[in-house]
Amino acid sequence: MTDAPLSPIHVVGGGLAGSEAAWQIANAGVPVTLHEMRPERSTDAHQTDGLAELVCSNSFRSDDAEQNAVGLLHQEMRRLNSLVMRAADGAQVPAGGALAVDREAFSAAVTAALESHPLVTIVRSEIAGLPPEAWDSVIVATGPLTSPALAEAVRAVTGEGELAFFDAIAPIVHADSIDMSIAWRQSRYDKVGPGGTGADYVNCPMTREQYEAFVAGLVAGDKVSFKEWEATTPYFDGCLPVEVMAERGPETLRHGPMKPMGLTNAHQPDVKAYAVVQLRQDNALGTLYNMVGFQTKLRHAEQVRLFRTIPGLENAEFARLGGLHRNTYLHSPKLLDPTLRLKAQPRLRFAGQITGCEGYVESAAVGLMAGRFAAGERLGRAFAPPPVTTALGALLGHITGGHLSVEGEGPRSYQPMNVNFGLFPPVEGALRMPDGSRPRGAQKAAVKKRMLTDRARADLAAWLGGSQLPAEAAE
Repeated sequence: MTDAPLSPIHVVGGGLAGSEAAWQIANAGVPVTLHEMRPERSTDAHQTDGLAELVCSNSFRSDDAEQNAVGLLHQEMRRLNSLVMRAADGAQVPAGGALAVDREAFSAAVTAALESHPLVTIVRSEIAGLPPEAWDSVIVATGPLTSPALAEAVRAVTGEGELAFFDAIAPIVHADSIDMSIAWRQSRYDKVGPGGTGADYVNCPMTREQYEAFVAGLVAGDKVSFKEWEATTPYFDGCLPVEVMAERGPETLRHGPMKPMGLTNAHQPDVKAYAVVQLRQDNALGTLYNMVGFQTKLRHAEQVRLFRTIPGLENAEFARLGGLHRNTYLHSPKLLDPTLRLKAQPRLRFAGQITGCEGYVESAAVGLMAGRFAAGERLGRAFAPPPVTTALGALLGHITGGHLSVEGEGPRSYQPMNVNFGLFPPVEGALRMPDGSRPRGAQKAAVKKRMLTDRARADLAAWLGGSQLPAEAAE
């Protein structure tokens, strides 16, 4: 007597996340049907019908697994036999310390691998609406250009309102790069609020001269222009870019997000600031702070130059710079469980940029995890999420609950994020050089990153040792 054949898992979307999810499922011995609407229905950004087409940059960013979080993510994905990483390594082009690829060769390699896998079936048609009820395990990996019909269906089942909008994103700063000899902690009027202490914001003071120069810089700064197909998409939650507010008048910001009222400079209590830039804790670990009200479409280099003129942020290190683009993503910490299932309809999992990750590698990594979760579930095998101390686990933690909620009215607090060391739990104990001495100056950042990556590799190895799914790749 033979076991009944396994029913397939359905993956909707043939981008990086969907392709990686399908690969992981098939390599676990579970049949998978991958649905890709191109070429039956194209998008405004895609040019081909190839799977895992790269529509923007051809770079997977840094491949440094010792000093860069995305490089560490590369390494972890290779350990889990990632198709995306295998194809990227095979299509690599010179790019210094970055992993950049020949985009056509990369897409062709992913497409060929999935087309030739005996457990993968590729269906070229649009899923217009929610997948059929008969599909008991589905991964939705449709990215920021999710078709309108599917986006509307997801919106209806989640009750989350519009999913497509102009996402005005504020910069996020590593907390340990803020100069607290200039900045101070205080909530406006010392208000405690839900879960607060009365000192929940980091405040950076400005004189009148500094403020006027800063506003002039915002107005004159080099800005990103809209693409034609983005022009009809509205701003989300009324989040106007900071430079648009500045253009409305020189005092607009001083009576908006930069108002000084209710704040007293702890370093100079007798000197009233003319304006104040506030930063609010962005993750549960307290390692990241976002610049309140500073959503922007300034170009990245311009943001770094201008925002480092703010007192206290002269040496700021940015985990993410601001941006403004059309996006489609879920309020994942509220809607998804720790294995990326939709709480309201657990047969549906989500992966890739629709979950609120940012970047090629991150999208593929979430697809990898969703695929392994789904395969483990189908096989009846336990598959615990990766430890939060790993790059995979830190990214998953951000998506499923690592942010802080905003109480009451206000813009959505959960926003897309690249993997970065600010998402990792801090290392315990004193920082030490390999010889046991204490690091000094610029050495501290490098030592901290090395300790984070060493811990991540050890914890990933222990986690892999307890996994019941196959497909671990050799180093």
